[in-house]
Order: sequence, then C-alpha cells, then structure tokens
Amino acid sequence: MQLRYAFRLDPGPGQRVALARAFGCARVVYNDAVAARERARREGAAFPSAGALSRTLITEAKRSPGRQWLSEVSAVILQQALRDVERAYTNFFSSLKGSRRGARVGAPRFKSKRDARQAIRFTANARWKITEAGRLLLPKIGEVKVRWSRRLPSVPSSVTVIRDAAGRFFASFVVESDPDADLARMPEADNLPSVGIDLGLTHFAVLSDGRVIDSPRFLRRAEKKLKKVQRELSRKQKGSKNREKARLKVARAHAQVADARREFHHQLSTQLIRESQAVAVEDLAVKALARTRLGKSVHDAGWAQFLAMLEYKAQRYARVFVKVGRFEPTSQVCSACGVKDGPKPLHVRTWACTHCGTVHDRDHNAAKNVKQAAGLAVTACRAQVRPELVPAQREEAGSHGIHTGTRAAQRHSTR
Repeated sequence: MQLRYAFRLDPGPGQRVALARAFGCARVVYNDAVAARERARREGAAFPSAGALSRTLITEAKRSPGRQWLSEVSAVILQQALRDVERAYTNFFSSLKGSRRGARVGAPRFKSKRDARQAIRFTANARWKITEAGRLLLPKIGEVKVRWSRRLPSVPSSVTVIRDAAGRFFASFVVESDPDADLARMPEADNLPSVGIDLGLTHFAVLSDGRVIDSPRFLRRAEKKLKKVQRELSRKQKGSKNREKARLKVARAHAQVADARREFHHQLSTQLIRESQAVAVEDLAVKALARTRLGKSVHDAGWAQFLAMLEYKAQRYARVFVKVGRFEPTSQVCSACGVKDGPKPLHVRTWACTHCGTVHDRDHNAAKNVKQAAGLAVTACRAQVRPELVPAQREEAGSHGIHTGTRAAQRHSTR
C-alpha cells in the first residue's frame, strides 16, 4: 500500500526564488500541453502523443528564444507536468464513459500563478536524495531544510514539493508501507468490539457503545479572528504589497483552522480503528446537506475527510469498514424491538418506543441501528445478526421525480 508522508520545508531566500522558477516552468509546460490538446480537438485532428508533446514543448522549446529559461530547471519536473496532463485527460474521458469511480471530473483547465496550490514532482530519475544531515537535496535548487516529525518507513520513490496559499512549503514523499509492520502496530482485532457511528452537528459523533465525541467547531471558534483579518484585507488597495501581506494573513488563519480539523480527524480515526475490529458509518449526502442553511456547520465538521481517513486506515490495518445506505431509517427504528416508529423532527432528541416503551436518545439509538444495519451486531452467543430484507414502502419505492440530493436533505431535516 502506497502512502504519503508530508513534512514542512524551510527553504532559504535563494531557494524560494528557485522553487518559484520551477513552479512557473512546470506550469507553462502544463498549459502548453493543454493548449495543444484543445487545438487538436477544435481542428478535428488526432491528439498529439506524449512523445510528440515532450519533443515539441520541452526539447525544441528549450532551443527557441522565447522558452530558453526552461533549461534553468530540472527536466524531470517538466516531464512530470506532461504526465499530469495525460492523467487529467484520462480521468476526464473515463468519467464521461462512467468507468471511473467517484465524482465526475471536468476537462483539464489552464493553471495560473495565482492558484492556491503550486506543486512540482521529482522522481528517481531526478537524482534527488536525503542527505546525511537530514536535508532534501533537489536538482538546481540545493539542500532544503526539512522539519522531520517522524521516520520514513521505507525509501521513498518520489517527492512532491508543494506551496500552499499561505506561502508554506511542504515535501510529500511517496513510500511503500510494510503490511506486517502495520499490523504489528495495532492490537489483535479478534477480541475487539465493533462500533456504529452516528455523525452529527451538535455532537461530532455518537458511538453505539454510548460514547459521545463533542464537535470542536474549529471554524466557528475562529470566526472572530477571520472576520478581523478579512476586514483588513478588504481595505487594502488592490495590487499593493500591503494587500499581499493581508492576503497571507487570511490564508494563514484559514490554514490554522484546516490543520486543526485535520489533526482532530486523524487522532479520532486512529483511535476508533485501534479500539475496534469493525466500524460502521452512514453514507451521508454531504453535498446536499452543504446546500442547506446548515451548510457552514456541515463544512466545519468535515465529515467526508473523516470518513475517508477511516476507510483507508481500516484497509491499512486490516479492519472492517462498512457504509450503511443513506436511506436507512436509523432515527426512526427502535434499536430494542426493531419497530419503525416514524420520522421525527430535529428538535426531538429523546423519544419512547410506542411498541416496547424503551426510551431512546436519538443519536445513540441511530448509532445502534447503523451497527445493526451493517450486520455488526452480535447475539448472546456471539453470532452476527444480519439485517433482514424489508419490502420498500409504497411511498419509498421509485424516484417520483425527486432529485437524490434534495431527498437526502429532506430526510436529514427529519432526523
């Protein structure tokens, strides 16, 4: 399994100039390749091959007066820019055919020097290395200081140098993980319990065993600071140096919020994977919920990022990860007797089952039902309980012309 290990870089003034030059050259080659493909599409000609693009946009361009500065950077990052174009078009065409998993992607667009993220990639052909002093030696850039926070598990195959919107530099190493070493880091899964998770806004997560994880609300807590720096930015003259300084302040404030949220997700997901042999969650319609009046809080929670971490960590450490369908009535079914008690508005936090009289906490009951629907619940003899097939109700069968995202948002409003 391939993983990425990212570390902060501290380049010197001259190295910052060299990195900016490398970002610019890679961006120009990328845009030239996109322009060549678009030109061929308009003219109805065959798309130029990767070899032809490399010959015309790199080799021959270096000899021309207008592109001689391409020789000032490593040729490997220019070749990788062409590979990025090929991969972008491959993903685009696969998305059009429906053969690509995940969300649909659009056609490749031109890159700008004002983009929030700039990146260049060095493969083994570039002959980069980590020196004995712990610095990252990059061709035509020099030895860059790295803030090492942990050891790399294996020799990296490539490194990507990234500059974010806040002006920070990072080195992202691609390494191959050792499955045996990964399993040795975690306790045996045989004697560990399974857990169902109900994600929410009042509480970030409620677990089927009764644990409640409070929502940190990083964005809400930082709103006062963000409001101040954004007001200062709006008062600066466009194109001035003071406006650029103010823009960096805004970017750094947002970066602090994103970093804190990511660290919280990493710690919680690792804890759940360590303490459980199987994890069940509900497949939420995050995009639909983000379009409601709760959109800001939904983005602040970062459910999609958290679920992605749970999924890849479960795969890495040989745990079971199950997603329950978003139309499962987890908040309407009694987890004690299994009777469906109907939808309930959001302000109803506790309710009593009309059949067995059991009083439920809304979120805790939903977490139990998520675990039950995933087939992770067990009986007294430790046998797994699989959910039975239930015929769809008349009003639930079919589409009835309602958009999926709208239906998911309507369902969430009654949870």
